[in-house]
Amino acid sequence: MLSDSKLFNLKKLLALPGKKFSLKNYDTKYRGKELTRRDAEMLLEMGRKHLAEIQDKLYAHNQYSVLIIFQAMDAAGKDGAVKHIMSGFNPLGVKVYSFKAPNSAELDHDYFWRHSLALPARGEIAIHNRSHYENVLATKVHPEWILNENIPGIDSVKDIDKKFWEKRYKQINRYEKNLAQNGMVILKFFLHVSKKEQKKRFLERIDDPSKNWKFSLSDLKERKYWDDYQQAFEEAIGNTSQVHAPWYVIPADDKWFARLAIAAVIYREFEKLKLSYPEVTDSQRAELQKARLQLMAEDNDAVKPKKENKSKGKKKAPVISDKASASDAVMNNDAGS
Repeated sequence: MLSDSKLFNLKKLLALPGKKFSLKNYDTKYRGKELTRRDAEMLLEMGRKHLAEIQDKLYAHNQYSVLIIFQAMDAAGKDGAVKHIMSGFNPLGVKVYSFKAPNSAELDHDYFWRHSLALPARGEIAIHNRSHYENVLATKVHPEWILNENIPGIDSVKDIDKKFWEKRYKQINRYEKNLAQNGMVILKFFLHVSKKEQKKRFLERIDDPSKNWKFSLSDLKERKYWDDYQQAFEEAIGNTSQVHAPWYVIPADDKWFARLAIAAVIYREFEKLKLSYPEVTDSQRAELQKARLQLMAEDNDAVKPKKENKSKGKKKAPVISDKASASDAVMNNDAGS
């Protein structure tokens, strides 16, 4: 069902590589009539099972790795998407990383360094909740943060001009292309939430004691830069959506649809890999048959415990012969006691 084109027109969610990109052309809400929330939840449950099966093949195949990136404004539903979609995966083959502001040790390296340490091995899936894109998103809204990177030739905010950002977009494209050419599948999701919906979710976090921990005054501070962030996302997506590393713009006002749409994209991209379990050679198959015969030939009876001798430790009754009288037998027995 996750591959049903009637339910999911994923082309509408894709930021076409090489085309002019504008967030205004993408909805923040689900506009279709084919799905209800209940339908979506049922489909997602079935979809998780299919994704788990494909993940098992990905691990066994051991050629590809998968990097899934989530970027969004605060309260867009990144954590929920990770929790609901990935719950069907085997945790041994999936690693989730949430990146915060870089520390001093991380700032002493290039901005890809800490993200490279969290890349998936072959057969594995890595999910990056925020990613190296923060270096062309948050830093673009707050260019003074770039100065913390101590880059040669960047001595003041004035040095961080249009050419600087163009170079960064090219660096990201080269970085991701190198990963893709070495067997990594890269999927990037922007959860497109409206300012009105963000306000609603912020109020829910404030009013619900169980959600208070999710809210920070810094979130409210960054909300003041809404338009700047929208512009930064638009330019980042427009410059870095590539065939080998596409961006998908997911309507995020309806969490139920956002989660289903993300699962559908992942499922279709997995299908393209045509994954299968490794086939054994004739010699390996022969060895398997030998092993089977050896196991079947094992004598299970050989390990059965011996029956306990119930007469052990007991005195034998005296044998009375025809020639002996009963009284003699009793006397003989008493003498031996």
